[in-house]
Amino acid sequence: MLQRDPNSIKIFSGTFSRYLALEVAKHYKIRLGNITLQKFSDGEMAPYYEESIRGYHIYLIQSTCSPAENIMELLLMIDAAKRASAASINVVIPYFGYARQDRKDKSRIAIGAKLMSNLLVSSGASRVIACDLHADQIQGFMDIPVDHLRGHSIFIPYIKKNLKENTVFVAPDVGSVRRVRLYANHFEKGIAICSKERKQANQIANIEIIGDVKDKHVIIIDDMIDTAGTICKAARLIRNKGAKSIEVICTH
Repeated sequence: MLQRDPNSIKIFSGTFSRYLALEVAKHYKIRLGNITLQKFSDGEMAPYYEESIRGYHIYLIQSTCSPAENIMELLLMIDAAKRASAASINVVIPYFGYARQDRKDKSRIAIGAKLMSNLLVSSGASRVIACDLHADQIQGFMDIPVDHLRGHSIFIPYIKKNLKENTVFVAPDVGSVRRVRLYANHFEKGIAICSKERKQANQIANIEIIGDVKDKHVIIIDDMIDTAGTICKAARLIRNKGAKSIEVICTH
């Protein structure tokens, strides 16, 4: 992340991701920047940088998951940095909220991922760094550089240490196929796909498995687990199909 002169860089944290920000600053042997978030009695927020950031390349670390205050806090931090004449504003979003709303798959629905992207760009972000976005196309929603970091750099070495001979990688839904195929191709293993039908969000009506999992050691790869409904139903189905073992690897 920090290829510039360390003296020209400052790292700041939002409220939600402070532990991660502290670890990042520690790794690069620089101090975490000081920022105060004033909160009024009605819930309004007002971030204030307690040190000069004029001419600095700053990195703001904050996930945008629930509650919505995390999103608003990040947007205000970006705006404050822009008005304080930062040279560049690099936004690190480990968990990119509203990423599941990446397309209009039915009538009268919002595309939340596009709205989030518009807000980040409009507030003044110079670059976005995110980890395992729910949909790759979100990178194209922003007219600024987007660095899409993937969890496989951590998960592949772990899998390699524990990989069994008769292993198959499973995608928990059709949208995960490309992600899972990356792992399967790396280890030259087979792939199976769970095809699911939803009645509404977080409620699965039916799920079927496409591919052979009988007498296999199964590794399910997913980007996020919310209620775990998909994973649990998929695991039960795979077990009933005769799998020897089932492991789940997930980023968020």
